[in-house]
Amino acid sequence: MTLAVVLQVRDGRLMVLLWQRAREPFAGLWSLPGGYLEPRETLEHSIRRHLATKVDVRELSQLEQLETRSDPERHPDEWQLATAHLGLVPSDLDPTLPPDTAWHLVESLPRLAFDHGSIALLARERLRAKLSYTNIGFALAPENFTVSELRDVYAAALGYGVSPTNLQRVLVRRGLLEATGERREPGPSGGRPAALFRFRSRELEVTDPFAVLRPPAA
Repeated sequence: MTLAVVLQVRDGRLMVLLWQRAREPFAGLWSLPGGYLEPRETLEHSIRRHLATKVDVRELSQLEQLETRSDPERHPDEWQLATAHLGLVPSDLDPTLPPDTAWHLVESLPRLAFDHGSIALLARERLRAKLSYTNIGFALAPENFTVSELRDVYAAALGYGVSPTNLQRVLVRRGLLEATGERREPGPSGGRPAALFRFRSRELEVTDPFAVLRPPAA
């Protein structure tokens, strides 16, 4: 079967999409969306189908395999092989969800069915690692953004504060960002119009294989 850890930065916090089980085992508990493959179906097609039909999510900007679980004890009734995927949704989208589906904080997950809690946390760590050495930020950010808005997205995903000046310097040095030539007018509090940027590529690329983003020194 296939499972999806769908992550999105919402209101400045990293959230995961969970689906409430209606049947045993673990009826009433939250779980990762997913399901069984159909005959002659690929893993990617299967997980996209389940996300579209079960939780009405079609706006993934990035989808990749995370890991395969084969522990014979992971399901109480049967041996169940499961391949988990990491999916990302840009922060400016708000998918319409069915009543049995909701966003939950990754840092304070409810009790999850099966081994889905550890899979969700593994996806968070995969995302954090890839923010260091790839351009995967494109999949979390809106198409156009200010540096401060991008900083907020990175900070939510990484779990610690990020300097907008340092972030801009790192991403520009790697050639990941380009100016759109447009500016965003200030809000009610005033200030100067802020320059808008975008990622040069919206395809996943390794940009610095040895880079590691770290929390600021205490």
